[in-house]
Amino acid sequence: MLRRLVAVTAMLAGLYALPAQALEFRSVKETGVALYEAPALSAKKLFVVSRYYPVEVLSSQKEWSRVRDATGGIAWIPHAALSSQRWLLVTADQAVVRDSPAADGKPVFSVARDGVLQWQEAPKDGWVRIKHRDGSTGFARISDLWGL
Repeated sequence: MLRRLVAVTAMLAGLYALPAQALEFRSVKETGVALYEAPALSAKKLFVVSRYYPVEVLSSQKEWSRVRDATGGIAWIPHAALSSQRWLLVTADQAVVRDSPAADGKPVFSVARDGVLQWQEAPKDGWVRIKHRDGSTGFARISDLWGL
């Protein structure tokens, strides 16, 4: 009995020692991809998303990924429709992109809500380096974006 208790305690201690699992974000590869209620093309289509739209991958099975969008909605998408290239969704009314990662940095351009920006580098001190589809680059506040 004591041996079993020690084994269970050691196993539980090992679980608590595991590192936190990082979130996995992907972006939709092409325009007009449907998200489904279940992992099958015959399942009910919930909505259609455009190219670059970011989603959080919750799990995968065979050719399907269960994903969450910026609104918290959960759906299934064919795994082949996802890209590993990271895009971020603007969730603020407007994201001001600056030339440096600071509130007093010079504004370079801005992007309205639901626009997308390509992720360039890991966030640091509340800012992330991004790139617009037109090639412009700069830094945006992470609080204005979803998909990190």
